[in-house]
Amino acid sequence: MKASEMRDLQPATTLRHLYNPEAAPHRFQAADAASAREWQQRTRDALARLIGLEAIPSASTAAPAAAAARMVERVDKGDYLREKMLIRTSPTSLMPTYILLPKKGPGPFPVVLAFHGHGYGVKDIVGLWEDGSERDTPEGYHKDFAVALCRRGFAVAAPEISCFGERRTDFSYLDTVMGQPVPTTCTHSAMLAFHLGISVVGLRVHDGMRLVDYLQEREDLDVSRLGAMGISGGGMHTLFSTCLDTRIRACVVSGYFSTFRDSILAMSHCACNFVPGLAAFGEMHDLTGMIAPRPMLVEAGTHDPIFPIKAVRSGVARARRVYSVFGARNLPETDYFEGRHQISGKKAGDFLMRTLPGAPGL
Repeated sequence: MKASEMRDLQPATTLRHLYNPEAAPHRFQAADAASAREWQQRTRDALARLIGLEAIPSASTAAPAAAAARMVERVDKGDYLREKMLIRTSPTSLMPTYILLPKKGPGPFPVVLAFHGHGYGVKDIVGLWEDGSERDTPEGYHKDFAVALCRRGFAVAAPEISCFGERRTDFSYLDTVMGQPVPTTCTHSAMLAFHLGISVVGLRVHDGMRLVDYLQEREDLDVSRLGAMGISGGGMHTLFSTCLDTRIRACVVSGYFSTFRDSILAMSHCACNFVPGLAAFGEMHDLTGMIAPRPMLVEAGTHDPIFPIKAVRSGVARARRVYSVFGARNLPETDYFEGRHQISGKKAGDFLMRTLPGAPGL
């Protein structure tokens, strides 16, 4: 059998030929700032509908968000305080969130949303092992980046993202009732969301928005200076949240931003990365049109096997053309470092310190 015939045996071959972001109806096509801003609002509304934001019920609006939050732990870590909050994001959804507060410097503090990636959950970015015991030395691909940001002077809000840690689906009954292997909770939740016509991306963006609602009601936090940073699946969370929530004034996307064609669609990725119908919005650089001209930093390892550096460079170059329409020709900024799939952090703290203080209203 010929090589071309072997390729054509694969259903993915046909599907890849159907992928045509250059003709996507919602792609970024604006040639001037005025038309770009019109596109932004129109496309944000369309993207919110696609990922299911309108279909996901929110916590009651009859009371302040703070009324639906409860502190369950407060730990003094010497140079910062770590609070664990339970925040209700919908009538049937609770989200554990760690709030890290610097002990030095005058408040209210600028805030960074810290979104973890795949692994054992939010504990892995706030200095805790899987069993909840304390860790004082950064470890793993996350490198406790929420702690590092707090030590730079930011208050940090680190939520447990849907499907991880304490927010995993409970499949324990399968071990005794069915004797079947337990599927990953990301895959289960994604497939259930697809069945309902929504997405895990939508769930996560929704939860992030409800978290910001809560943060805005705290007097010790200055949410007018709000940033976001995430790695891998947390980078995805950061990208989509910044697209849709303009309260986020600057973002750091680590180990994710590249091209859909050469990463998410080119290899096996977790089902939580996918949104049915997202092809209508073009490529990843088209999405940055909903972020521009807000500052954005892209971190990427030169040997990241799942977000190849060539695709990252291509995506950034195209994103800069999008930003140039808004008059921001030097964005997104980049931190290309020697390494694999991991946080860098070399430029992130300085970038956020430089871009968040005194950020004008959008």
